Parts: sequence; structure tokens; C-alpha cells
Amino acid sequence: MSTDLKTPLLTVDIVIRYKGGIVLIERKNYPPGWALPGGFVDIGESLEEAAIREAKEETSLDIQLIGQFHAYSKPGRDPRFHTVTVVFIGDGEGTLKGRDDARTAEVFKEDTLPEQIAFDHREILGNYFHYLKNLKTGKRPALFNPKE
Repeated sequence: MSTDLKTPLLTVDIVIRYKGGIVLIERKNYPPGWALPGGFVDIGESLEEAAIREAKEETSLDIQLIGQFHAYSKPGRDPRFHTVTVVFIGDGEGTLKGRDDARTAEVFKEDTLPEQIAFDHREILGNYFHYLKNLKTGKRPALFNPKE
């Protein structure tokens, strides 16, 4: 195998359910804006371990993962380079405090989302809230289908 193999970078993002809303972090670094907690998967780390670690590093919360939501892979989703993210849903426990790459962390509801959201996280959040609405009405299976 070639040593100059180039592939997209692998990341995780977490929709953390907490105190009646979902947690977003305000990013310290480029690109600016609010984002789901998340980050790069380290070598030797599972996706689940990365999600739990990134959630703790950026929000100070311990999370219980509920499951994988969906993978997002559009080449332009991150303006810095090509990334693929696996999004998890989890429940947060503890005291919310932005740390590490997060300037701050806050709880939002669908109707209170901030104006500036980084990456493709507005799309992810829209899919998540759509999924919740349909799940409540029994219109969809447990798995997310981005074509719906």
C-alpha cells in the first residue's frame, strides 16, 4: 500500500440532550460560530470513545450515548479540509461549562438556535429535530434516512 494515501479525516459530533434542550459550544478557533461538541478521532480510539472524550473536553459533561444518528460526508462540510463525521445522540449529566476548544457552552431549543452555526451543523440539527418530530408521530423508523 502506498504511504501517501490520502483520505478524509474522521470526526465525531454529539447531539447532547441536556436540561430540556441540546448543547452547543461557541468555537474558539476557525471557523467561528456555534457548533455541536465534537472533534477528531484519535488513532487507537473507537468512535464511541472519541464522542465521550470530546463531549467531556468541550462541555465538562459526562454523557451516556443513546446511539449513532447519521454520518455526514459532503467534501465541503468543513472549510478547512475534507472530513467525515459520525453524529451521536447522548444524554448529558453534570455541570455545563465550555472548555478546551469551546469559548462557552449553552443549551438551545429548536426555536432558539443561534444565528451563526459552524460547519454543516445547522443541517445536522435540522435533520435531528425533523427526526424527533417524525419519531413522535410514528412516521419513520428508528434509523435516519437523509432522503426523506
